[in-house]
Amino acid sequence: MAHYIIQTIAFQLFFLIVYDVFLKKQTFFNWNRAYLLITAALSFILPTIKVEMFKNIVPQQYIITLPEVVIGKQNPIVLDEVLIEGANQASSFSWSWMYLFYMGSAFALMIFVFKIIKISQLIINNQKHRESNLQIVNLENSRDAFSFFNYIFIGKQLENEERETIFKHELVHVKQKHSFDMLFFEILRILFWFNPLIYMYQNRISVVHEFIADAEAVKHNKQQYYQNLLSQVFQAKRVSFINPFFKESLIKKRIVMLQKSKSKQVQLVRYALLIPMVFGMLVYSSCSDASQDSMTVSEVSQEDQLKMIIESFDKEGKLNESEKEELTTYFLDVIKANVEGQDVSTLPLNSSEFDGNGEVPFTVIDQVPIFPGCEDGSSNEERKQCMIGKISSVVAENFNTDLGKTLNLTGVVKIFVFFKIDNLGNIVDAKARAEKPELVEEALRVISMLPKMTPGMQDGKTVTVPYYLPIKFEIKE
Repeated sequence: MAHYIIQTIAFQLFFLIVYDVFLKKQTFFNWNRAYLLITAALSFILPTIKVEMFKNIVPQQYIITLPEVVIGKQNPIVLDEVLIEGANQASSFSWSWMYLFYMGSAFALMIFVFKIIKISQLIINNQKHRESNLQIVNLENSRDAFSFFNYIFIGKQLENEERETIFKHELVHVKQKHSFDMLFFEILRILFWFNPLIYMYQNRISVVHEFIADAEAVKHNKQQYYQNLLSQVFQAKRVSFINPFFKESLIKKRIVMLQKSKSKQVQLVRYALLIPMVFGMLVYSSCSDASQDSMTVSEVSQEDQLKMIIESFDKEGKLNESEKEELTTYFLDVIKANVEGQDVSTLPLNSSEFDGNGEVPFTVIDQVPIFPGCEDGSSNEERKQCMIGKISSVVAENFNTDLGKTLNLTGVVKIFVFFKIDNLGNIVDAKARAEKPELVEEALRVISMLPKMTPGMQDGKTVTVPYYLPIKFEIKE
């Protein structure tokens, strides 16, 4: 959720910067209105769109012997993964933030309801009459003027000429349904009350509404219109989702924009900036989750992973530095091959140097170890996929998800496990690394529950095969 909100705010900020720099001073008011509405909506939609083809744009690095076992999601990402839900109900910090979010939204909703009540009271307590499909509300002892949906509020103290000019202005707001725009941003203010960019969006579209109405109304009586704007400005009703005619902070901007020459049509090309912006944001949102996950699994822990693997080959310290370097190069080649989709079983490794331990890498073995129930596989790949599913099921079904609550964990926790299936089919030399010793202990307990298997075969002999298994424990709040 936090990642989604950060992406949304970042996109909104970028859209607003482009608007202020390239579009705000143009006289294409309806285009500006469309830009603000569309980009506000896109900022919430784009972070949810994941285009798979874009993920290949960002290079990703993985060490893959077994796929990750993901604990904590509702739906599988890939076929091999098994998903379990963990929870942490004891996290008071997370809950306090959620309560704060709800309280803020409730308070914003109360303010919104209060504004609606105030407008309703104006409608009920003042004289009104109908003109076509409009309701004209005459405000007693007032020079205010504003509109709200099909209601036009006009103060009785306004002169007849002023009333006529102002009515034409407010009529534009009604006909173009500007109140729907303002209500849209008002709802966003309730849901995302903590986001200052929503308020900036609403302010900018309010200004655009006035420019649109001015541009239409000034066609009828330009001189009178200027006089109305330059006359004494009275306080309008301070409601964020109405369109007041008299608003002191906008008078200067409106006069400047009325006097400005029309923008040339060629300037419309500026709005084409939206296309590369949206494309770039789609690439970012599609790749961000994958790249973030890759950073956690590979870049942050890759050194630890390789150390664990090499230690398993050299448990008795028999390898010299050149042999360790060869092993490191080999496993880095495995990473690269997995990223590029190559068949890692073709990668060369001079395994004769490591026969002292009787171990053969999983990717070059003649016959992989066979998990009970996977004997029907006709090839190494089928038996491998069957084993992946079986091991993932054992881990996911037996992992103690209550540790999320017990250890007060939040977010995603990584556990790295390394084990071997020896030449008798037993699980041996299991190792694990995690941020909490309790997680290490639990991972080793679950791995020890794996059944005895049919050992792997190389050159007609049973051999020991090392495995690496990353576990992702996702804790739901």
